Amino acid sequence: MQKNTSYSLPKDSKAWQQAVDSVASLLPAGTNLQDFDALQSLPIFALIVVLPTHVSSLDIHQYVQSWVDEQPNWHLVTVAEDADANFVDIEIADIDTTQPFAKRSFVDVQVFRYLLVPVTDTLMHPAKKTAAAHIIDDQLTTRLRHDLAENYKNSQSAIAGDHLDVVDCHILSLGHMLRTHKLACFDMDSTLIEQEVIVELAKTAGIGEQVEAITEAAMRGEIEFDESFAQRVALLKGIPTSVLDDICSRLTLSTGAHTTISALKALGYHTILVSGGFTYFARYIAEQLGIDEVHANALDIDEGEVTGHVQLPIINGAKKAAIAEHTAERLGIDMSQVVCVGDGANDLPMMALADLGVAFNAKPIVQARADAAVNITGLEGVLYALGYPAFARTK
Repeated sequence: MQKNTSYSLPKDSKAWQQAVDSVASLLPAGTNLQDFDALQSLPIFALIVVLPTHVSSLDIHQYVQSWVDEQPNWHLVTVAEDADANFVDIEIADIDTTQPFAKRSFVDVQVFRYLLVPVTDTLMHPAKKTAAAHIIDDQLTTRLRHDLAENYKNSQSAIAGDHLDVVDCHILSLGHMLRTHKLACFDMDSTLIEQEVIVELAKTAGIGEQVEAITEAAMRGEIEFDESFAQRVALLKGIPTSVLDDICSRLTLSTGAHTTISALKALGYHTILVSGGFTYFARYIAEQLGIDEVHANALDIDEGEVTGHVQLPIINGAKKAAIAEHTAERLGIDMSQVVCVGDGANDLPMMALADLGVAFNAKPIVQARADAAVNITGLEGVLYALGYPAFARTK
């Protein structure tokens, strides 16, 4: 039966700050370790490695260190757990084993946190730093996948094989770890939920494949969102509103969605759902998750049927970014305290404005441009990209 289990997360970034303090001697003379802007000008990276629980910590430390040993310009520092950190308790619903398709609360993983510090005093232009982060990410991810596969290639265990090439490496600016974030913006379709609602609507009219093809092209950035949205909505003309509640009942939350929103709320975040989908469904999902506010498109209905007409303004990529920015301004929050999460090309503008943009099971173009890409966990991987350790069970 389903029950709640209590887990804990540290509320602040003490562990990261302590790691920075420990390498003060490696930093340029006079560096203010409390000045995040000054630290941002240095090529100091947070390295976060997330992978399944079956791989031993000895393996990972060994593999990461061996890669760093081949890089003459970098020094590796382990970010230790902070026993004195302030913790928040989070009540998370366990799996309801009575349900045949029950979703997991979150994926059991190990999280390893490090600092990559340059051996020599140097500054780095932000654009060059971003490029360096992507290069390190690609190199280290490839190396870890190779080393893990080599280590387990002769294993007869069911966990060997294809599962071993799955690892998330996040190479992030140190400021992402040290700042206190206060606003989290989430896309809905294929992010908070597993489906694309407009595709589900289309399936009821027998045009699912047509709409899905347009949706996929838009998410890959091949069609302008406004054009693709108008094309898809036009195809929905004549769908009776009686099917809307049925579609709501078929929507499934992404693994880790409840956990992530519960954790963020406990940590003091304001949360918003900002979607290129429809308000009818977005409000339903927000209510299920306890999200603070919703921004989505109105579904134009007349005499009990979808009209196929688009109501303006369309919540496209630019509008999503504007909503994130205006929400932060309304709340008195700087954009350096904002996190945005999504999977499609129309999420890129808001992710670019935020301090941290996280791609969740995203299209290649989104993963390439995001600050972090979550692929092996549920949505709770966003918390790991924010620098938090794995969940600690308290009872």
